[in-house]
Amino acid sequence: MAEGMGQRLTELIAEYDVPGSALAYLHQGELHEYAAGTLNTATGVAATPDALYQIGSITKVWTATLLMLQIERGRLTTDTPVAEVLPGFKVADPEVTERVTIRHLLSHTSGIDGDLFLDTGRGDDCVERYVAACADLVQNHPLGATHSYCNSGFVVAGRVLEVLSGKRWDDVLREEIVEPLGLTHTWTLPEDVLRLRAAMGHVGGAPAPQWGLMRSVGPAGLICARPADVVAFARAHLEGGLLSDPRAMWEPQVDVPNPHGLGAQWGLGWILDTWGGQRVLSHGGNTVGQHAMLWAVPGTGTVVCVTANGGFSGAFTRAVATELLAELDGLTVPPLPSPPETPPEVDVARHAGVYEHTGARITVSLRDGEPWLRYETTGALADLKTQPEECRLFPVNETTFVCRLGGAPNWLPLRFYELADGSPYVHLGGRAIPKTLRE
Repeated sequence: MAEGMGQRLTELIAEYDVPGSALAYLHQGELHEYAAGTLNTATGVAATPDALYQIGSITKVWTATLLMLQIERGRLTTDTPVAEVLPGFKVADPEVTERVTIRHLLSHTSGIDGDLFLDTGRGDDCVERYVAACADLVQNHPLGATHSYCNSGFVVAGRVLEVLSGKRWDDVLREEIVEPLGLTHTWTLPEDVLRLRAAMGHVGGAPAPQWGLMRSVGPAGLICARPADVVAFARAHLEGGLLSDPRAMWEPQVDVPNPHGLGAQWGLGWILDTWGGQRVLSHGGNTVGQHAMLWAVPGTGTVVCVTANGGFSGAFTRAVATELLAELDGLTVPPLPSPPETPPEVDVARHAGVYEHTGARITVSLRDGEPWLRYETTGALADLKTQPEECRLFPVNETTFVCRLGGAPNWLPLRFYELADGSPYVHLGGRAIPKTLRE
């Protein structure tokens, strides 16, 4: 694939209905860049390697890195309670308010309901105002009980940085990472992005109804960058240039209950996995019709970043990684689970019910004895996906099921499990979602 990358990228975006993509990878110390398709189907502007894409939640690794810099300077530790740095910080649970730490935030183990997408304006106080609004956030699970992806926690982490530095998160990012690494195509605000070539997200095959997410969630997912800049950032984690000890972020903090498609464990910011004996660091990001993936292999020094602005983007980036990393490093991307030829006998009725958190309502029901899933987007992003999606669930074993949500070509895995106290959950999309109503 590497030799014919430009042509192969063109073929893959067509296969997965992706309007446009850019790819950068570092291999044996050499950077390679490619692009294919269009940045915007309404304008027909061609995709180029230097175009900026919204890298979404890959931003979290940058925010985690900024906090680790503060930790290396002795300003706090991973076990510092958030309330010590943010006087007046509050969530709905008083115990969590007092005890939640930086480690909990960076490893997604706080249990704070994490998908609060709240627009607190465009002012420089937007992150501060967002954190104040977290006072009403309830727990998805008890503090430290399991792993559940938490956007809200990373906005809180961004506010910690603002208080420690006395500056906006955007400025801390520029001064501590962007400028020291010489990243010329990395920005956070749309007025800066618009000075350069930039991708437009697509939803349902058309340009998205809005350009991006609200500024208040910046520390969780608002960086826009060309893939080469993202590769340079990850390279600094492998070779040095930011942290004295970047390996501290690679130490496993929690096992992921549903590791299929993400990774087996979570570190401080990074997703962690092992492929063919090689440690792999990764993170993905999704915004309004845009998607990006980053992989770094410390043992070989290879780094890959690929972006997409619509279509079946998750399946597309996985296909790119599967082909490219096999050729570059001989690595096999673990296949997603799929329905076995002989379906296992599973008591599916015990999983039926409603699972809910801020941002989504998931209903598992039986139809003619077969399990089905209904997924409804709720909250601030509901207008972007007005129709609930439904799909049949296929058991892989007693607790793991797969489905094809929204007609996606790849199987989507989910796992039903219980906490130590017996509370039932489903782990889907990185989130631990509690059962709130039994069928």
